[in-house]
Amino acid sequence: MESDGDRLRGEPAEGKFKEQAETEIFADIKKTLGSLGIVFRSFYNENWLYEQGKIWEVVDELRTKGLAYDSEGAVWFRTSALGLEKDKVIVKSTGEPTYRLPDIAYHREKFRRGYDLMIDVFGADHIATFPDVLAALKALGLDERRVTVLIHQFVTILQDGEVVKMSTRKANFITLDELIAEVGADVVRYFFLMRTISSHLNFDLGLAKKHSDENPVYYLQYAHARICSILRYAGEAPAGEAPAAFDPVLLSSPAETDLIKTLLLFPETVESCALSYEPHRLADYLQGVATAFHRFYHECRVVTDDAPLTRSRLSLSHAARCVLRNGFDILGISAPEQM
Repeated sequence: MESDGDRLRGEPAEGKFKEQAETEIFADIKKTLGSLGIVFRSFYNENWLYEQGKIWEVVDELRTKGLAYDSEGAVWFRTSALGLEKDKVIVKSTGEPTYRLPDIAYHREKFRRGYDLMIDVFGADHIATFPDVLAALKALGLDERRVTVLIHQFVTILQDGEVVKMSTRKANFITLDELIAEVGADVVRYFFLMRTISSHLNFDLGLAKKHSDENPVYYLQYAHARICSILRYAGEAPAGEAPAAFDPVLLSSPAETDLIKTLLLFPETVESCALSYEPHRLADYLQGVATAFHRFYHECRVVTDDAPLTRSRLSLSHAARCVLRNGFDILGISAPEQM
């Protein structure tokens, strides 16, 4: 806004200043998300709900159904009539809506736009709010079962074994950009994905920086790089096709059969993750693939003087690389061919 000079003296905060702030903040948000490979097709501005009167439409409709009433200068949602414990304020005595009201209006609009599945990801601090939103949607004649709510627990940053105490009021916090710069995008993505969202995540900076088997991301990526190294040694392109003809009967040792059985679980693991909205299952599975491959590598020499056996073990190595690479693609982490 420096280029405007003195022309903006007296400009209201809700005018150009707000517009410029929104533009810069959203550009920053998109840049941060982009560094993690996350791209949103659209952003929905809550302000539209106010400009179009959608907020107050909900209040009027709830009043019509006898589910909204005035008390103590506020507007209350009669959730007790819907089987919930007690009524909740949806418009404060100041005239300002609480979180519940715009959330109800927003979801109602999503139904009107024809969505048949809505997945909400909330922090644990919203756990008391969403039941009221779902109850309101049902009361408005909408199928609340089409809304799936995922509650994400909080993340704690650990440094040298100690919790990093953060406070937005004191401007003492670690931004996502700083975390990415510190340990890399692959590590940040994987650390957030490797735990179920229902459990608290301790993001250990010391562990995240390690280039050893202790770091789960390094452990996975090293398995992929090791396979690529074996394939190059055998004169094959890591991303190429497996040998056209090989004898699977030759893959009979416990380490080989264990790896084969593990790889065969990949399709159902991916399906399970999709149906349950739990990507950590894939992270756990890939750790199992890496462990099974490392055991196979240590117990079974891949390139030998026995040509048929070599072809079979190279085929198994190709399959393991393919599963790891596809799993990495789903999780959004890179698959290095050398480390």
